[in-house]
Amino acid sequence: MRLYPLFIALCTACAALDGVAARAQDRDHPDETAAAQPWPTADVTDLWHKFRQKDEPAEEAASAPRDPQRRYHVVAPGLGARPSTGVTLGVNGNLAFHQGDPATTHLSTMIGGLRVSQKKQLLSNVRFSVFTADDRWLVQGDNRVNWTSLDTFDLGSDAGTDGAANVKFNVVHLNDTAYLPVRAGVFVGAGLDLDVHANVRAGDSDAAFDQSAYSAYSRRHGFASDAQRSTGTNLGVLLDTRDNAINAERGWLASAAYHTFFKGLGGDATWQELTIDVRTFRPLTRSGSHRLAFWFLSDLVTGGVAPYLDLPTIGGDIRSGRGYAEGRYRGERLVYGEAEYRGSLMPSGLVGFVAFLNTFTISSADTGTKLFDSYAPGAGFGLRVLLNKRSRTNLAADWGWGKEGSRGFYLGLQEAF
Repeated sequence: MRLYPLFIALCTACAALDGVAARAQDRDHPDETAAAQPWPTADVTDLWHKFRQKDEPAEEAASAPRDPQRRYHVVAPGLGARPSTGVTLGVNGNLAFHQGDPATTHLSTMIGGLRVSQKKQLLSNVRFSVFTADDRWLVQGDNRVNWTSLDTFDLGSDAGTDGAANVKFNVVHLNDTAYLPVRAGVFVGAGLDLDVHANVRAGDSDAAFDQSAYSAYSRRHGFASDAQRSTGTNLGVLLDTRDNAINAERGWLASAAYHTFFKGLGGDATWQELTIDVRTFRPLTRSGSHRLAFWFLSDLVTGGVAPYLDLPTIGGDIRSGRGYAEGRYRGERLVYGEAEYRGSLMPSGLVGFVAFLNTFTISSADTGTKLFDSYAPGAGFGLRVLLNKRSRTNLAADWGWGKEGSRGFYLGLQEAF
């Protein structure tokens, strides 16, 4: 199934309807200037109302009270695609809201979905970042329960595809952290981590499971090959000055978290991991319709030996490494960087585009690969259709290419970062 022709058709239809809506708005409000209106000014819902001619009268809309704690949500059929899953179908939801006064409280976001995939996977996830009133608490979570599969490869950023084996498994991933503010925009916190990979078995490939990179690594380090578990705690510090957590136009997000996994808490090994995530967004125009976004990510095993499926990997966060399948490169230490240009194709902000470049390097003590010895670059472009102008939620479609013929198509409800 090819989804991108459908997405192109949707963009074309939105462009045509947006032109009609803009002309109608000019007739209705001939004295209004574009500069006097907030940006973006139109989303898919506005076009639908124009098409159905069910708009509120201008006077009524202008006089309607604005609730500062109003919730903005998008619930849609979960049509998506990634190289590691193929086409996915299900339901996706995105919720944005303020728990208090928007002047003193960050925007809270929640995104989740339940999908079945072309590769016979059942995938579910819930991610949230919730600020209480006046930012007195911040609670973040990344939780997934999947019946899935993944191609496994040798370790390091120069690993080839020879002998790649598909592995099926069930996974429970829980990462939840509660933060307290120490100053404006700066938080410190602690939380719990749980990663369980159960019923690990041979998948759909010709390679022998016993000879796979996963099985060889597990034997070498004393892990069972049918199930592996990591249980521990985390400590973190976070800076967030973004104007919008879903689709930022300006500001910074920087975080560092130290994860300690303990054999005594039911895990298979004691090991430690440090993650660093830095993002910044720079507007190129006053409205923010054109901007630059930069992302630096580092994921480092700093002590002990991690199970194979818990090692840092490209795409393990379901966002990084466009142009590559999840798990294509894996190792003890990963460093990643990405730059993206984000622009609007229409004054209203209804349809937009992105162009991106990324690269990463991964080390492995087992294979002797060191950080910065080799790189895996990626590049691509994407299109955006604005689903909700207040939360700035886009339907996003991206095409990415990597080295050695790697490529991917990605469709979802969120920006990569």
